[in-house]
Amino acid sequence: MRFTRALSAAVVLLGLAAAPAAADSSPSASPSGDGDAPTTAGTSFRTATEFEQGQVATANGAAGDYLYWSFPADAGQRPTVKATVKLPETHAAQTWRVDVYDGLRRRQACQWGAQARTADAGTSSVELACVLRTVRAWTEPWANDPLPGTYYVRLTAVNVPTSDLGVPVSTEVRVDSKDIGGAAAVDGSLAEPLVPGIAVTSGADKGDEDEKSAVLSAIEPEDGWSSGWWSDRWVWSGIGAVLAALAGIGGYALTRGSGRPSRVPPGA
Repeated sequence: MRFTRALSAAVVLLGLAAAPAAADSSPSASPSGDGDAPTTAGTSFRTATEFEQGQVATANGAAGDYLYWSFPADAGQRPTVKATVKLPETHAAQTWRVDVYDGLRRRQACQWGAQARTADAGTSSVELACVLRTVRAWTEPWANDPLPGTYYVRLTAVNVPTSDLGVPVSTEVRVDSKDIGGAAAVDGSLAEPLVPGIAVTSGADKGDEDEKSAVLSAIEPEDGWSSGWWSDRWVWSGIGAVLAALAGIGGYALTRGSGRPSRVPPGA
């Protein structure tokens, strides 16, 4: 009887050990490569071409055009937008500029980076960069802090000479983010990310196919939008609480030991 019970327990343990292995052997979804990156750009906020972070979006245009892309950014990320403009062999001096806007179409300031550069005559390419502030999970209504949702990239040439208007150019745009973590955590979160068409999406759940076609944004982070309440700040707070408790116990033990009267040997 004991042997049967031991054998059953062993089978159960083997089954539990095999379950994670079976789960690990199943194919997992992988992020799309550059082959799925867009090769065109929009001409306004409403027609901005969507792409994911880590992809290289390319587009052909002309000097004087406004080129628009959009990408998702979540709380705790610090996006870096990089753009490269390849110019023809013959051209006059041109100043190119990259601007980033949030889901409310508010222009977001760059912490650092060459947001605008002038390509002298004969220069083959110009590179631009914009490092945004860390995306926050929540902010005051009057503030202009970057919030989770869709971000727009606008690339254009300013003060283009008349002789260079319409000159063909090719562009590349890439966005990468650094995860800041608990250092940027706040006590709050948005009810919904700032994604265009989010209200229409909520109404489309009722079965109205016409409203579904009005959704303007379909890209979200690979792991979904964060809830905004969990961060590694909770882990460090817990570790600090444990260390404080240990320090209190140690201090109590030291003071209690030093306050005891010394014993007088018998017959003294």
